This record gives sequence, C-alpha cells and structure tokens, in this order.
Amino acid sequence: MKRFLTALLFFVALLWLWHFLVDSGRWSAMLLPDPADVGKYLISAVKDGTLLETTWVTMKRLLIGYFAGIVVGIPLGLLTARFLWAHDTIGTLALGLQTLPSVCWVPLALMWFGQTEAAMFFVVIMGTMWSVVISTDNGVRSVPPIYARAARTMGSNGWHTWLRVILPAALPFIVSGVKQGWAFAWRSLMAAEIYVTILTGFGLGHLLHYGRELHAMDQVIGVMLVIVAIGLLADKVLFAPWEAFLHRRWGTQRN
Repeated sequence: MKRFLTALLFFVALLWLWHFLVDSGRWSAMLLPDPADVGKYLISAVKDGTLLETTWVTMKRLLIGYFAGIVVGIPLGLLTARFLWAHDTIGTLALGLQTLPSVCWVPLALMWFGQTEAAMFFVVIMGTMWSVVISTDNGVRSVPPIYARAARTMGSNGWHTWLRVILPAALPFIVSGVKQGWAFAWRSLMAAEIYVTILTGFGLGHLLHYGRELHAMDQVIGVMLVIVAIGLLADKVLFAPWEAFLHRRWGTQRN
C-alpha cells in the first residue's frame, strides 16, 4: 500500500508540473499539450472505438510475432549453448543482428512480403528472436558445471539432464531475455506501423504517424501514454509473477 501511494503521489506531482509548464506559457502547447486535452482525446477515441480497434490490431500483431520469436529463439539458444559450432556461427550471427536497429528490418520486410501482415510479423520476430537466443545461450553457459556432474552421478543423462537440471537453472536468464524481447518487439512493431501502411488494419503506430502529420500533439502524447500503460500492465501480469516465482524457487527474494 505504501509503495502504491508513493507511486500515485509521484504521478500526481508529475501531472501537476506538466499542467503548470503549459498553463504558465513556459512550454508551448504546440509542443506539449495540456493534460486535459490529452485526456479529452483519449475519452473521445475510446467512445468512437478508434483507440480500442487500433490497440487490438497492434496487440494481435505484437503477441503473434513475439511468441513466434520466443518459440524459435529458445531452441536456437539451447543449440548455441550445446554445440561449439552453433555458438561460433548462429551465436555470432545473433550477437550481430541483435545490435541492428529494428527499423532496419522494415525495408527488407517490404521487399520480401510487400505491404502485408506478414511484413509486420517478420519485423517483430526479428526484433524479438535474437535477444532470446543470446539470453538463453548466456543462461545455459552460466549454470555451474557441478550441477550437471551431480545429476550424472545420480543417473541422469542426455535430455533428462538438459530438461530437468540445466534448463531450470538457466530460467532466470531466459526470463530476463524474454522480458527484454518484449521491449524489442514493441520497438520493432512501432517502427513497422509508422513506416508501413496496410489496409488490413491500422494500429497504434499509425495513430502516432497521423498525429505527427496533423500536428495533433494531444493524439501523439495520448497514444504514447497508452503504449506505456500496456507495457506496465504486461510487466505486472506476465513477467513479475514469473520473476517472483523464480526468486522464491532459488531463494534470492528480498525480505
């Protein structure tokens, strides 16, 4: 409760400072609109269905591409951790491509898939997969070798050792990579939606783009706040329970 009140007071103070800067003329409303104007835009966008429809389109693209990236990334990470040739080839490729900005995949996606949903999914998968590969590889390599040796002395071998010993011990690293992949997936999708317009659905990135084109800063700030809210909600619902469970499991939780 104390933490909630602290966060609430912080955001109230932030809103007050925002309103003060705009209302006093110290910050132009053309650059930063008043919080009340942003609130009015969000209410009107919810009422006419624009915000809900675009959020649904974006979340559908994000979740499909994100989980596809995880499904491909974790096995590749295990492969690079298990075999030296895979680490020297796929691992090096993943390390290089992970540093590539997400927007760089957009022209390639357009050339390969055209202005279709497949182009969106491709960009999100590329933004997610490589960070998951790297985190899985690092997680497995960080497991103390004595764990596997102890398991083998008790009769474990092969896949049993990997699935029941090494993989559970590497889970904290893998979850961190999956969480990082979520952030990269968001950035990738926003880049794709801002630069690619397809008729199968307009997402939050398109609202950002049109708000910039129309100089509607209340729309731009409002959509940004929606993205932040979705990110916080995902962290509390998807990732925080997993992290809490792993901390309890390995005895690393704070008192």
